[in-house]
Amino acid sequence: MQRRKFIKKSAAASAAFSIVPSFVLGKNHVPPSDTVYMAGFGAGGQGAGDIQALYDTGKVKFVALCDVDDRRASGTYAKFPKAQKFKDFRKLYDKHVKDIDAIVVATPDHMHASIALPFIRAKKHAYVEKPLTHNIHEARLMTQVAAENGIVSQMGNQGASADGSREARELIESGIIGKVYKVDCWTNRPVWPQGIPVPTEKQAVPEGLDWDLWLGAAANRDYNAAYLPFKWRGWWDFGTGALGDMGCHIMETPFSVLDLGYPTEAEASCTTNWVGDFVEADYNQSCPSSSLVRLKFKTEKHGDIALNWYDGGIMPDLPDELKDGETMGAGGGGSIFYGSRGILICDVYSRNARIVPSNTMKMITPPTPYLERIPGDTSGHKANFVNACLNGTKASSDFSKSGPLTEAVLMGNLAIRAFQMKEFKPGKKAGDWDPFQYPGRRKLMWDGANMKVTNWDQANEWVKGSYRKGWELS
Repeated sequence: MQRRKFIKKSAAASAAFSIVPSFVLGKNHVPPSDTVYMAGFGAGGQGAGDIQALYDTGKVKFVALCDVDDRRASGTYAKFPKAQKFKDFRKLYDKHVKDIDAIVVATPDHMHASIALPFIRAKKHAYVEKPLTHNIHEARLMTQVAAENGIVSQMGNQGASADGSREARELIESGIIGKVYKVDCWTNRPVWPQGIPVPTEKQAVPEGLDWDLWLGAAANRDYNAAYLPFKWRGWWDFGTGALGDMGCHIMETPFSVLDLGYPTEAEASCTTNWVGDFVEADYNQSCPSSSLVRLKFKTEKHGDIALNWYDGGIMPDLPDELKDGETMGAGGGGSIFYGSRGILICDVYSRNARIVPSNTMKMITPPTPYLERIPGDTSGHKANFVNACLNGTKASSDFSKSGPLTEAVLMGNLAIRAFQMKEFKPGKKAGDWDPFQYPGRRKLMWDGANMKVTNWDQANEWVKGSYRKGWELS
């Protein structure tokens, strides 16, 4: 089925659905209080782990699995021999949409919305990996469509189910560090190549991979191993770079603790690549090898808050309050909250929330826990989704929360792409000394409600993204 026809068909079909469990629709399912029947999209890599963890809850059965690459999916396929196997998600939809209650999507970023939206419109619960979507418009659309159809939703940022995020909120709401005015977030990513030229060599497509389906909504190009299996994260057409990969984990803490909402402005600074003596490269299709992003937020409780993001080896300042030998965060990253009375540090996934200097924690009386904890900490994130599907409750990273978080993360990427943008100065060409001008190196002012950059219209083309003909979202 052509993509355009599929979109129209699925949208029309969803209008006829009411919110009822799948066993009512003529299938031999046990009551939904016992089992969630699911389909999985992306069965290798991260998807393999998601599918296994959902199954391990003891409350999930997989009706069908879908992956464009038989090689990557082979291990998962072997573990679930009774599940029907597909390469094209549209064919799975046609055959099994009435047989399932929920989906899990763990494909490359550029296909999250394309796959998830038809099923959400058919009122299927959705677990979608982080970042929720590839661009801001998709995040807004996914959030709205999920709310309109009354489904249970969850983004795969497991820190949202962690005790640490709740402990951090309780500490900050107790007033121990005062009003927060700045948060520094950082990651050790990327751990894949970035800041590199577009490959030009045409290579043979590996056996078992449907390259056209893998590209999906992205522009057509020849296969090259520079894109797969994990390196797609570093290309703007498929991934969202280090910030997109880890921002939904690390920024979740300040986003949840401080009720940040939409940023008001964003500005970036990134690594410059050189391909010769005094010859600057233009690798704007690849995410930069390192970046610093400055976001600003307005909050009701704390006033104006600056959130700074660091990746690729760039690190925030070490707080003076750290003792010799003490580290900030964990090896993979973390976040530092600066308040008018003190400092709070969290590791990746919101773990180990603590006040510095370290002896302060011995001197204070921690607030009595009052936020609901989720059993299993981060490992309970999948079970939290499954239980929400069965009980009709809201999951810990429901799209109403994770959609705006994703938008804030992707707003940072707008600033990065703006910084990367280069134009030749009049009369200059490649190889000349100082040939470029940089029109996007500015603060981008953001109207979150209307989803628009207000002071540089060229950036708005990245808000919605582009799609290969026939793959446009409706």
